[in-house]
Amino acid sequence: MTEVIISFPGIGIDAFSIDKVAFELPFFGGLEVRWYGIILTLGIIAGLCYALYRTKTEGISADDIMDYALWTVMLAIIGARLYYVLTTLKDPAGNWNYHSFTDVIAIWNGGIAMYGSVIGGALALFIVSKIKKYNKNQMLKVFDMVAPGVMLGQIIGRWGNFVNGEAHGVETSENFFLRMGLMGAADTDYPFRMVYYHPTFLYESLWNLIGFVLINLFYKKKKFDGQIVLMYLAWYGFGRMFVEGLRTDSLYIGVFRISQVVGFLCFAICTALLVYFYIRGRRGELDTEEYVPVYEKLRGLGLRRRAKAGAEEQEENTKSADEALSEIETKNDTISDEEKE
Repeated sequence: MTEVIISFPGIGIDAFSIDKVAFELPFFGGLEVRWYGIILTLGIIAGLCYALYRTKTEGISADDIMDYALWTVMLAIIGARLYYVLTTLKDPAGNWNYHSFTDVIAIWNGGIAMYGSVIGGALALFIVSKIKKYNKNQMLKVFDMVAPGVMLGQIIGRWGNFVNGEAHGVETSENFFLRMGLMGAADTDYPFRMVYYHPTFLYESLWNLIGFVLINLFYKKKKFDGQIVLMYLAWYGFGRMFVEGLRTDSLYIGVFRISQVVGFLCFAICTALLVYFYIRGRRGELDTEEYVPVYEKLRGLGLRRRAKAGAEEQEENTKSADEALSEIETKNDTISDEEKE
């Protein structure tokens, strides 16, 4: 079944149907092209365009960004699939889920993880930077350029989950204003009747949209290279930590939701690093600001003291000269009076 019926009655959107398949190509007996793949591709293109937009800001050439793009996209897809496979090796009953290499790479059957794509993409950026012999600051500039683009790709890409009727949250009340009605999705317990869920794909998309706007407002005011990527990881980790708690398709290690734990670690570690580097940078600014003004103040104080002393000496000399002149004039007046007598 490739059709999903969705509604958002709380905001006035009645039930409508979406076919997961956008169109078919006349290859291999009819190759399905799904909306999920199209939407993910649009997200990747949007992220690349954003990185190209930031080339002037960071002083990185567009040609270098294109070199990064090829390897980043490839390793991000591999990372997303590998992360999912490694965290779903066995089903709840303890049976192996993957029995051949084809099973492992069968991304067309579903199964990728966002954090895996972030790890794979970050590894690609690091490797290409090393090949290009970029120094640490240049490498951090590249990470800063790419991070908001990744966020933009997530904003768009989550709507692929919407088309598939997946990555939703737990069931919610029919009175909840943002409830999502879903019927016909393969991962629902009631595929043939409308059931209402938390639209967690929408929560995450909106959370990333807010973060994308805020990060771009602060971008040109960043205090150090690497600040933007830390802001992205902290922001996304904090939001994902809560959204993941509502989802019904979480990956687990024991009793812990993996993405929730990773989200918390990203938020805690990156926030601590942001505070640390901000304080260190601020102290450096204050040390520089204090050194120059103190020297200048001491120098200025000496100059003012000498100027004041010079002015007082000149005033004293002027006063002495005036007194001497007055005394001479008094003597002349006395002599003149004596001569008259």
